[in-house]
Amino acid sequence: MKTRIHVNQHVIRRNAKATDGVVEPPLTVKTYKDNTKCFAAKIHGESTVVYSPDKPLSCGARVWIETDAEVTTGDKNGHRIKS
Repeated sequence: MKTRIHVNQHVIRRNAKATDGVVEPPLTVKTYKDNTKCFAAKIHGESTVVYSPDKPLSCGARVWIETDAEVTTGDKNGHRIKS
């Protein structure tokens, strides 16, 4: 199953301005069946970094990582929360 991982630059900017210490997960791990927002993503195999400025993803991302390998996501403390 193809998985795409990208960094949401808008979330990173909001997190930088957060004064209450509450931050949002800036990574999105997308498959054909779901999107998982997270703070960490471990790729268990080969992957490719894609830059496509002329044909971005539907979410607007122009740079992302693609893999067919398993991806494990984690929370802001690096704890595993979903495989």
